[in-house]
Amino acid sequence: MTITQLQYVLAVAEHKNFTLAAEKCFVTQPTLSMQIQKIEEELNILIFDRSKKPIQLTDIGRKIVEQAKNIVSEAGKIKDIVEFQKGFIGGEFRLGIIPTIMPTLLPMFLNNFIKKYPKIKLIIEELNTDEIITRLKNGHLDAAIAATPLEDEKIKEIVLYYEPFVAYIPENFAILHKNEIEISDLNLDDILLLQDGHCFRDGILNLCKNQDVASRTLFQLESGSFETLVKLADEGLGTTLLPYLHTLDLKEKDKLKLRHFKEPKPAREVSLIYPKSELKIHIIDALKNSISGIVKGAIVFQNVQIISPILKK
Repeated sequence: MTITQLQYVLAVAEHKNFTLAAEKCFVTQPTLSMQIQKIEEELNILIFDRSKKPIQLTDIGRKIVEQAKNIVSEAGKIKDIVEFQKGFIGGEFRLGIIPTIMPTLLPMFLNNFIKKYPKIKLIIEELNTDEIITRLKNGHLDAAIAATPLEDEKIKEIVLYYEPFVAYIPENFAILHKNEIEISDLNLDDILLLQDGHCFRDGILNLCKNQDVASRTLFQLESGSFETLVKLADEGLGTTLLPYLHTLDLKEKDKLKLRHFKEPKPAREVSLIYPKSELKIHIIDALKNSISGIVKGAIVFQNVQIISPILKK
């Protein structure tokens, strides 16, 4: 059997369809089917139950797929070792970034990174945390930038920085008169939240863990945009919390509505995450160094309290 044949098996296992798997592998469906049949004949077993729709793995097929993932991953490491030895840092690199980090962090490092490493073809996707984890495990992403810790044993995390939460408070709320606020000053009933699926939303709910989001009495609005939340807050419809980097581009008059928390400041941990297989680790290291070097000057807060991005029941 060959690495290519194992890649075909993994594609069918993922897509549960021979035609779609062939398209993803850029081969014809008869070619893919023939190569998988060759493995099955060589091993004298069936990897797939073709009588079911969609196609399902057999019991032995599940075990073969798990082993195939390891073999394909280890084969990829050989290429990494050779490229690293030659001092080559390049090739295609697929990076996922969560929506609450993408708009602020990406402009900070991207231009410098592509100038320093022109041989890297960086493919960047904005994805939520659940999508990122799935794609990392399926091999469709090489790394991602997300809020951590994720508590996933199959994923490694390198902390890039700690980003404090900052309150945005319109004039009709009394706590605006405080120079610094405390967590106990927050009323979850007043806070405008990002929509479900955003880990920053879950961080806020963890921050206000003693309050019930379902208790809102006026109205509930959940948006996917910090800009929308700020505009609604300006209309007197509530307060909101922003990641620190999002506050840097606010107009000066709007910055007057910001209130920082007393130390230790609640903050999110932002990390570069990647599979334990550590494929393309030399590019991951290059990303880490580029981002850490730039962000270090923008975020100078040290005494912080890390708020989990995973919603605690």
